Formats: sequence, structure tokens, C-alpha cells
Amino acid sequence: MLCSKYISFSFLLLTLFLHAVNCADPLFHFCFSQENYTANSPYGTNLNGLLKILSTKVPSKGFGLSSTGQGQAQANGLALCRGDVSKTNCKTCVIDAGKALGDRCPYKKGAIIWYDNCLLKYSNIHFFGEIDNENKFYLWNGQHVDNSTSFNPKVNDLLSSLSNKAYANPKFYATGDLKLDSSSKLYGLAQCTGDLSGLDCKKCLETAISELPNCCDGQRGGRVVGGSCNIRYELYPFVDV
Repeated sequence: MLCSKYISFSFLLLTLFLHAVNCADPLFHFCFSQENYTANSPYGTNLNGLLKILSTKVPSKGFGLSSTGQGQAQANGLALCRGDVSKTNCKTCVIDAGKALGDRCPYKKGAIIWYDNCLLKYSNIHFFGEIDNENKFYLWNGQHVDNSTSFNPKVNDLLSSLSNKAYANPKFYATGDLKLDSSSKLYGLAQCTGDLSGLDCKKCLETAISELPNCCDGQRGGRVVGGSCNIRYELYPFVDV
């Protein structure tokens, strides 16, 4: 199975350009299963049914999971929308995600994809309630702050505070900001998938925060994005309040 990936600044610039052209472009994806299925197989039929269920089920609460079929043909999946995303945009994102994985991971029994607005994951293996430590990637701004020695602890303080709020929130979602000086603020987000327990959500977020030095030391913005949780910080507002 594929593991953590570093996303270069050039990739980030390309991603930002693509988003300027088409907001439906994904951030990243993994085709993590080595097993294939055929279009008219029981698994293929179950997967198509699963994607339809998730596109209907998820928008009302921003998260949903489901399983279709039985035995080796069972398809298991979940989708999560960012906590500030509207029901309409959530539904659009989940539908787009299913179509995109069909194009990017054709006939793979397990795959995951992330957008700014949502993530979608499916597999023939039952994975609900388990922290996904395998499918993960990082994004960073590419520009450094003037004083990383003082900036990095503030990033950690904000995201740790949001982690504590998120795992105690029924929606496993928290955003907030931290004043840096008279003219600037640091903005952050922490979120988990709803299949985790509160303690596993906290564990997932704490692990993500501990990985920030691997990608984002002194960066003006950064993300650790996984299959079970994600954290993000920026020097500008990036969610709808």
C-alpha cells in the first residue's frame, strides 16, 4: 500500500493553477489496492451502488459511511466534507470524487481522493473505525516566515488547541485563529472522519501535528492530510465562518 507522500512546491503551484481554472480538481489521490475488479462484476455493481448512497447520505451531516453487498464482493466506503461546506457543494464534491476515482483508479478495489471540500474512500476491506496511517500527503506554502523559531510554536499551539476542540465536538471539526501581532493572525483547522472514536480522533490529529516539521517547518502555510484526519494552517482565512 502506498504511504506518505511529500508534495513539492512546483506541484503546489500547479495545483493552485488548476484550482484557478477548475475548482473541482482534486488535491491528491491513491489507488491503494492491488486487487482489480471488472465492470460487470458483483463488486463493480456494489461499488456503483455505494457511491450513489454516499452522494445522497453524506451532504445532510457532512459525513457518511456505508457498505453494499456481502463477502468478497462487499464495497465499503466513506466520505467527509469540510465542516464549513454547504450541503449543495458537499454533494457536488462527493459525486465528482467518485467520478474522478473511476478515471484515476479504474477497476481498483481500493482508492481514496481528496479535494479542498471533501474526501472519498472505498475498499473491499472493512476499514471503518480504524485510523488510516497509510494514505497521507503533505502540502506547504513554499514561502518561509521571517522567524521560524517563534512562528513554529504558535502553529503548534493553535493546532493543538483545535485538536482538543475537534475531538470533543460531535462533528470532529474545529477552526480558529491566533493573533500573531497587531496586523496578522494565524488561522487553523482540525478535522476527523466520523467513524473514529473521540480518542482515536485526538490520536490521529496529534500524530498529524507531530509530522508538521517533516514538511512545513517555518512555512507560511501547510497541511497534513490523511484518510482519517487532517490539519491545516495559513496566514489568511480559508474557511467560511
